[in-house]
Amino acid sequence: MNLKLSLWLGAALAGLANPAFAQTEDAPKPAEDGEIVVSGRYTLPDKIDTATGLGLTVRETPQSVSIVTAQRILDQNLISIADVIQNGVGVTVNEVDDVRNSFYARGFEIRNTQLDGVPTNWTLAGSAGETNIDVSIFERVEIVRGATGLLSGAGDPSASVNLVRKHADARDWGGYVNASYGSWNTWRISGDVGGAITADGRVRVRAVGRYEQGDSYIDLYRNKKFVLYGVIDADVTDNTLLRIGISHQEARPEGATWGALPTFYSDGSLTDWPRDKTPAAPWTRWDTTNQNIFATIRHEFSDRWSIVANYNRVKNAQQTELLYLSGLVDKATGRIQFAFPYKDQGNNIQNSFDGQIKGLVNLFGRDHEVVLGALRSTQDRDTATFAALAFPPGTDFERFGGSTYPYPGFSTTPAVGEKTKITQEGYYGAVRLNVSNQLKIIGGGRLASWNITGVQFGVATDYGNSNEFIPYVGALYDIAPNHRLYASYTRIFQPQNARDRNFNLLAPLNGKAYEIGLKSAFFGEALQTSLALFRIEQDNVAQNDIVVTPPNGGLPQQTYVAAQGVTSQGFEVEVTGRPLPGWNVNFGYSQFKAEDRNDVPANTDQPRRLLKLFTTYTVDRLTFGGGVNYRSQAYTPSTNPVTLAPFDFRQDGYALVNLMARFAVTERLQLQANVENLLDKTYYSQVGFFSQYRYGAPRNFTVSANYRF
Repeated sequence: MNLKLSLWLGAALAGLANPAFAQTEDAPKPAEDGEIVVSGRYTLPDKIDTATGLGLTVRETPQSVSIVTAQRILDQNLISIADVIQNGVGVTVNEVDDVRNSFYARGFEIRNTQLDGVPTNWTLAGSAGETNIDVSIFERVEIVRGATGLLSGAGDPSASVNLVRKHADARDWGGYVNASYGSWNTWRISGDVGGAITADGRVRVRAVGRYEQGDSYIDLYRNKKFVLYGVIDADVTDNTLLRIGISHQEARPEGATWGALPTFYSDGSLTDWPRDKTPAAPWTRWDTTNQNIFATIRHEFSDRWSIVANYNRVKNAQQTELLYLSGLVDKATGRIQFAFPYKDQGNNIQNSFDGQIKGLVNLFGRDHEVVLGALRSTQDRDTATFAALAFPPGTDFERFGGSTYPYPGFSTTPAVGEKTKITQEGYYGAVRLNVSNQLKIIGGGRLASWNITGVQFGVATDYGNSNEFIPYVGALYDIAPNHRLYASYTRIFQPQNARDRNFNLLAPLNGKAYEIGLKSAFFGEALQTSLALFRIEQDNVAQNDIVVTPPNGGLPQQTYVAAQGVTSQGFEVEVTGRPLPGWNVNFGYSQFKAEDRNDVPANTDQPRRLLKLFTTYTVDRLTFGGGVNYRSQAYTPSTNPVTLAPFDFRQDGYALVNLMARFAVTERLQLQANVENLLDKTYYSQVGFFSQYRYGAPRNFTVSANYRF
């Protein structure tokens, strides 16, 4: 799809003519004639803080912003954060194995995440289950593409993902219960309830819970997960809100894979495994715990100034007993080249304090918005490893995969795998100048410091940067009441965990990001459109080098070289909202190219074109809909380890079709069915990572019943 066609399609679609409590959709309402009308929305009128901290709406933010609302989470039956990203505009997911996922936007990895606007750090690829956190505890997910260093502490060129928790906003008691069953004997029970616990409604509570268990399309794998969330909102005074809460999730996957499927036979030919093939053993497990304790106090001095302070304690932990099978598979014997049993126990604990004051300043007869904030965060990563007591020879992978690999036993004496401390501080400020009714200018910056010390799997680390200034400039101009032009600029600065072949950390990503666009609204803001053009220039971009064994032994590690002068440029189109009563739609198309200063393509493992469409239509009691997710080809350049000939690990372009239907039996009871990958497309959800590949999920279904009270 070329630029002209994309702009025409966005214009054609654009020319078509408070999230619900305790559920992902506004409650069914009886119409005057007695029929049940189900309402919900894909747009968000609320103000967000993800990009600038100024509390701006999507149209007032001078960057590309996509909101996956509660309604879409319900309609598409999205369960985890990875599910949401998989269906978000302009973003992708690479599945590393059964637990880990990496997120990308505009060709680069997403490393910035927030909880209610407060930055939080995840382990590498979410090895403690962070990317599989259940979205039942969140009201919505905000995705701001482009660098967001003003608030996140590091200017990452890809995107920032803000997870907005459910809050105890309702005074009247109510809620829902939900039960579902689906493919691979997967079933879930969920509940969400809350209301006021004092007669005057000043103290309110809310609780969410979910239990899930099931198998998988991959042999041996089964999982159990439970989620608990509780929050108290208290109006301490008429102008002061205190919020205290906790979320806790435990996942207990058995038969969990570590890595994926080998690509080559020992004669250099390519493997072609069935989709249910597993490199795991029956005894492998990857237990994860994700916990967040938080407190917020917000005070409104008047209708013009407010102050807020946040405390967050995030604990992500894992306990594993895993098997890593890799290398070549012998065609004659079926035996795989390498087998490495592994056990660890790790904690990643982050404590952060964040404060912010914002308000209005009147100058020259106009009000201008101002925000000042500060953040201090410490993160302690502590991983202990336990040596295997035996190393049985490689298994017959051709016939059995890892299923016959015996349990090796592990030492009870721990060794230090990782023991590091990451400290981050930031001071930021921004102002939006209302120059005229049509023109708004946003300017600001952040003074950021970041440091890591300790040991990572035998490699000493003591590295950081102090008082790095990250500027942010944006402008918006209303060319008509419903059409707004915008432009923004910011610096890119992102410390990275990638190492060269000598196990030295690469220098931080450094560069600039530019974006211009047009945001429009139709039908009283019911339908919103956006068109964005972006350009990213940066140095020190990690590109695959060679695989090296660490100095203290253990698994070989991928090393990287720092590419200079990498430029990514492209465009994005999004149409979301309700063009007609009863019709919800979300459409997004994105395209980019990325090359270094020598015109060599960079980050080729990311598809250059993405198209995502999902739509529903409601007629009387019936809501039906569907969509398609398309991604173009992606590849990882390498060599055949046997013939040494150049070889690309490649996934051709593919499209996945999904369907849904929901029927309102009564005003309170709804039945829903979802089918994913309707055409049962065989595709890879990851290729080339350590010379392996992983299949995406085949066709699957879920049926559910939801009851409100």
